[in-house]
Amino acid sequence: MNKDYESALNLYNELKANADKIGSVDVMIAPPALYLSIFAKEDSDKIALGSQDVSAEEDDGAFTGEVSASMIKSAGISYAIIAHSERRKFHNENDELANKKIRACTRASITPVYCCGETLEERESGNHVAVVKEQVQTALNSFSVSDLASLVIAYEPVWAIGTGKTASTEQAQEMHAEIRKMLASMFTDDFAQKTRILYGGSCKPSNAKSLFSQNDVDGGLIGGASLNADDFLAIIGAAQ
Repeated sequence: MNKDYESALNLYNELKANADKIGSVDVMIAPPALYLSIFAKEDSDKIALGSQDVSAEEDDGAFTGEVSASMIKSAGISYAIIAHSERRKFHNENDELANKKIRACTRASITPVYCCGETLEERESGNHVAVVKEQVQTALNSFSVSDLASLVIAYEPVWAIGTGKTASTEQAQEMHAEIRKMLASMFTDDFAQKTRILYGGSCKPSNAKSLFSQNDVDGGLIGGASLNADDFLAIIGAAQ
């Protein structure tokens, strides 16, 4: 929930003006829902658009305040973020709900960006892998490989979001590798290797390159650093 319309549009235009710096990196931005359809008309073949959330309801109806996957798709939006740590914390969203939201996305041909990750207490107790495994298994339960062909997973260590703390490159790699093992056991090795797993815990220009250099870290889900064009472009550059 950042930036009024004018400043959000200025940021989007600044990113588009520097599209030559994006190279072959896939870039998606997720502005507030209010701006999505307007930004879609601005069009950019280098920057995709995503929604910060999506309704679990698959059909239209009396769900005041909700935005369905089919509505998002009809506005020209390609991605939807699901189960972000702030949705979990402030809106009590769980992985059963995430499962329904992913299902809604697959029906509408929207790419789900599913977020998972442990709290500081869970990390310090040594239960972090078990916690994330339970999250992933619940959220992806009853899907086929073809259902999830475009799935993106974002690992968010909750203890490293907005705190200034960042998982070490070793901690990030460890969990990303564990998530890939989970996908292989649930589906296939090929599916696990093809699924993009992003790091989403206080990634910034100073640490992006070291994080992205890890074997199982395929990119980043960028928070505060994406609100400044120079910082965001520097992070994109680190992914080249």
